[in-house]
Amino acid sequence: MSEKALRKEMVSICRRMNSSGINQGTAGNLSVRSNDGFLITPSGLPYETMDADDIVSMDFDGGYVGRMPSSEWRFHRDILTHRKDINVVLHCHSVHATTLACHHKTIPAFHYMTGVAGGSTIRCAKYATFGTQALSDHALVALEDRLACLLGQHGQISLGTTLEAALWLAIEVETLSHMYVQALMLGEPPILPEDEMERVIEQMRRMSYGLAPNEEGKGGNAHKR
Repeated sequence: MSEKALRKEMVSICRRMNSSGINQGTAGNLSVRSNDGFLITPSGLPYETMDADDIVSMDFDGGYVGRMPSSEWRFHRDILTHRKDINVVLHCHSVHATTLACHHKTIPAFHYMTGVAGGSTIRCAKYATFGTQALSDHALVALEDRLACLLGQHGQISLGTTLEAALWLAIEVETLSHMYVQALMLGEPPILPEDEMERVIEQMRRMSYGLAPNEEGKGGNAHKR
C-alpha cells in the first residue's frame, strides 16, 4: 500500500475509533510502519477535522516531518522497533479498559476470548506519566508475547499486522473489559486453567488459517461440497 493510501486509511480508522465508542475527543493515537520509519497521528487534532496530510512521518531516531507528533510517539516507536511481527500500534482510552487500568487490574482468563491478545492474560502496565520514556518501557514489558495491554491509570494499547486488525482487537479488549467489570459485580469469576488456555490459543491460531478444530470421533471436520 502506498503512503498516500496508508494516510487515508489511518484517518478512516481514527474516525471509526470514535464512532465505535472506544475513544473520545482528541484522546488516543495511531501509528503504522511505513518505509524506513512510521506514520503517526498528530498531537491535539480532533479526528473529525484531521485529513491525510496531517498525519506525521517519523524516523525511528525521533525525527519528524510536518505537524507535532502525538505526545505518545515514544511507545509507538519503541513497540514498532521491538516487535517486528506487528505493523500497527493503536492506543485509546476506552471506558471499561481504562476503568480496570485505574485499578491496575490485569484481565485474567475469566473468558476464553482473553486469548485473542496472545496469552492467558491481558496485563496492566505500571503507571508512568504520559509521553515519557518510562511509560514506553512499562508498556514493552506488559506487551511481551502479547498483542494488547492496559496502561495503569491511562488506557489500552492494541497491536496488529494491519490497521483493521488493530482496531478489531482494541474493540475486543474493550468488550472483554466491559464483561470483566460486570462479572466482578458478582464477585471474582472462576479462571480457566493454563492448559485450557493453551488449547484455546492454539485453536485460535488454527482458525485464523481457516482450519476448524479436529476432534477425532466427534463429528469430523467441516468441508465444502
